[in-house]
Amino acid sequence: MDITILGIESSCDDTSAAVIRGTTLLSNVIASQAVHIKYGGVIPELASRAHQQNIIPVVDTALKDAGVDIDKIDAIAFTRGPGLLGSLLVGTSFTKGLALSHNIPMVEVNHLQGHILSHFIDLPDRELPHPEFPFLCLLVSGGHTQIVKVNSPLEMEIIGSTIDDAAGEAFDKCAKVMGLPYPGGPVIDRLAKEGDAKAFDFAKPHVKGEFDYSFSGLKTSFLYTLRDRVKEDADFVEKNKADLCASLQKTIIDILLDKLIKASKKLGIKDIAIAGGVSANSGLREAIAEAGRRRGWRTFIPELKFTTDNAAMIAISGYYRYQQGMLSGMDVSPVARLEEIL
Repeated sequence: MDITILGIESSCDDTSAAVIRGTTLLSNVIASQAVHIKYGGVIPELASRAHQQNIIPVVDTALKDAGVDIDKIDAIAFTRGPGLLGSLLVGTSFTKGLALSHNIPMVEVNHLQGHILSHFIDLPDRELPHPEFPFLCLLVSGGHTQIVKVNSPLEMEIIGSTIDDAAGEAFDKCAKVMGLPYPGGPVIDRLAKEGDAKAFDFAKPHVKGEFDYSFSGLKTSFLYTLRDRVKEDADFVEKNKADLCASLQKTIIDILLDKLIKASKKLGIKDIAIAGGVSANSGLREAIAEAGRRRGWRTFIPELKFTTDNAAMIAISGYYRYQQGMLSGMDVSPVARLEEIL
């Protein structure tokens, strides 16, 4: 019988639970937290409290939607990190209690690897396209921007990373300066479709690392552009919001693709995937697809429901780790930083 995994995700402000059998997704339930919108960012303490309220009904709903009793679960996969420590603690503690009470093994999962392995989830009505190993994955989430060489489900090598801000942070910070609501990325994406991407010319970084990224200079260039123009016209941002968003988004996408293309050329890898929250950006999705057509890549773009933080990706990661006997003990503790996991 296929292995059945319950996945639990609580790294930031989404509480999620999912059930997979083999690689087939049976359920994926997400409870989002709207409370953070008015603050312009995630408030860790509020996120932790919301996870405590949401986790029991979310897990219960995921099991019911899947038609699976808890005693039929082979293992519980949970996000150990990286993420907000308080939020991770809720998921880890709940997993321990559930595992102990039902004598179920636990499997810890690296949240970022979960994003990458979401490309191996299948749906009940169809198999989704999967990249072949080795492949390159451009991982673009709120706090991380990386190029990862994926040799197997359990062997991944970070060959490029941001040295300062991540792409998602650049979107959110620039959106906040323009007075756009949080999260800023989706709003910029929407407005960019109405603007001229050539209207403004923002700085692009020159980074020593061959495949490394930097977005702090772009953010500074954006801020100076606004400051100088607003001195002349107080309504400058409102009048040019769509063009600003289009130019900013185009610049970020160009920066991301430049290093990804270099990595593909140097390593000779043409299976190219994207993952993480920013992979929901329509401009990036179109640019990756177009680059694939021009360069002979096989491109793998996740369904939108797998771009946000979700437990389906934690469950599939747990599935591969469980197969190799990579179980966690009751002494496991969550970690906030990626460096503490590696």
